[in-house]
Amino acid sequence: MRGRCAVPVALLALALPFPAGAAAAEESRTERVAMSDGVELAATVTGQAPLAPRPTLVEFSPYGRGSATLDAGPHYNHLLVQIRGTGDSDGRFDALGPRTQRDVAETLRWACRQPWSDGRLAINGFSASAITIYNSLYRRLPCVRAMVLRSGTIDLYRDLIWPGGVSNLVPAAAVMVMIGAPALIQGPDRLIRDPASGVDVIAGLAEAGLAGLLTPTLGDWWRERRFRGDANRVPVLVLGGFFDVESRGAFEGYRKLKRAGAHLVVAGAHDGYAGGTDGGVGEARAWLDRYVRGVRNGVGRHPRVQLWLADGRREDMAKGKVVPYEADDWPVPGTRWVALALDAVRSGSAHSLNDGSLTLGEARAGGRHLYLNLPSLPIATDQPNVSTIGISALTEVVPLLSRMALTEPLSLTYTTPPLREDVLVAGPASLELRLASTAPETAIWAVISDVAPNGDAHPVGLGRLSTAYPRINRKRSLVRDGEAVQPYGVYARKAPARVGEERLYRVEIWPVGNRFAAGHRLRLQITGASALSMPSLPALNTVRVGPGSGSRLLVPVLPESDLEAALP
Repeated sequence: MRGRCAVPVALLALALPFPAGAAAAEESRTERVAMSDGVELAATVTGQAPLAPRPTLVEFSPYGRGSATLDAGPHYNHLLVQIRGTGDSDGRFDALGPRTQRDVAETLRWACRQPWSDGRLAINGFSASAITIYNSLYRRLPCVRAMVLRSGTIDLYRDLIWPGGVSNLVPAAAVMVMIGAPALIQGPDRLIRDPASGVDVIAGLAEAGLAGLLTPTLGDWWRERRFRGDANRVPVLVLGGFFDVESRGAFEGYRKLKRAGAHLVVAGAHDGYAGGTDGGVGEARAWLDRYVRGVRNGVGRHPRVQLWLADGRREDMAKGKVVPYEADDWPVPGTRWVALALDAVRSGSAHSLNDGSLTLGEARAGGRHLYLNLPSLPIATDQPNVSTIGISALTEVVPLLSRMALTEPLSLTYTTPPLREDVLVAGPASLELRLASTAPETAIWAVISDVAPNGDAHPVGLGRLSTAYPRINRKRSLVRDGEAVQPYGVYARKAPARVGEERLYRVEIWPVGNRFAAGHRLRLQITGASALSMPSLPALNTVRVGPGSGSRLLVPVLPESDLEAALP
């Protein structure tokens, strides 16, 4: 049933094993595909033996041979194409830019004409391979009938490398290492084939890595590496997770493609699958069968949006403690963004520098709260990045590591009273914050937590913003009832504040999906930037709260819930 907490039938019904034929003998063939500029890409096609004309699932990967991420079953051939300048492909890696985008279209045109292709192509992408496709959709992609895109971004700047204009240093560097390692491992093959090709590959990887890390403003280089429209209008299944390192990208990707029939499944990606689900694999296979092979399996009638919300703690999701939810769109129709004012009145629930409150309507008391912006403990304050590297085992051994308690003493906290009833929160959130700093540029780091009755607080949402970017583009922001509930920051040019200058900042908080159970509290914590981001100079920041300050949190509450009634 849509618009309520009900187990969506799609993933549970379709998470079925393949018939015995899927285990039949396979045949693989290695190809070298010549691009229009003479560069050759390495490609491997695999299918049931003998390799015969079939629908073909294509994936473009920078992670070398054997890096395909979806087996669509025995009715398909699978083509893995190694992106130029990566793995065993020649050329210069351009960070998924214009030349790679042209390669995508040229390779698909080639694949469509091969003897092992029946002219029906599909595309699968996960992470970097999904980003490649998002970036290429403005081009006509020949013979493609459907796509499955999981945990990619439509805007590499906003969604992964510089979220909120704050450098995501460690994850960005890790991506370059993961791309560079296969290129190094497969280097001997390349050098034997073409001794001169190694220089181009190494130079391209170095240039792309440095350009991404050293380009802090959103200019032409970044604009060439993001979604620029869809010229294809084929059905796309978008998958992601609320705690994923690129979570924003999946939600925004669905919004860009929904007019062409896209569906959205949020059950996990880099961050692991919600317990009791297959993370959307069954839905993906059914999607391809319907739109590529023409199998009438009803997947097109499934709810357009299927969500698995957390139930207070990300680590419990893997154990199956989740809240399934279905809807017709994202954000969920009927969602209300409830304003909670940052209030100087003590909540009595935290051991922070100020222990303030979140209050419906106007704040009761005002004040200026100070905190020192020092690098914070990522395992608590940086769930999108930390959950990707798999810390569940560590937090099970040392539960304190998954709580906000270790970062609380050096932070500002604003907390609601205990809730009288359950409240479902799902959607992007917005923090409007009146802040001044001793530094012309500092990072605002805001964490939303679910506080259990015993006082344990677990992070469920994150927002980041460099104070060098105070402006938003209201026309591109998500506006509801006159409020910019998902502010779209302007990052084309820095506008640092004067030392001590007080300004109102609008911080985009990536989509939150959580049930705040009766007896729990909702907490906003303002703290130092994660140690996984690029370090900045220490700064003393001052937040003004109370009547007239404008400091408030806009919380997305699903239509079945009433946050106002839940608060005393």
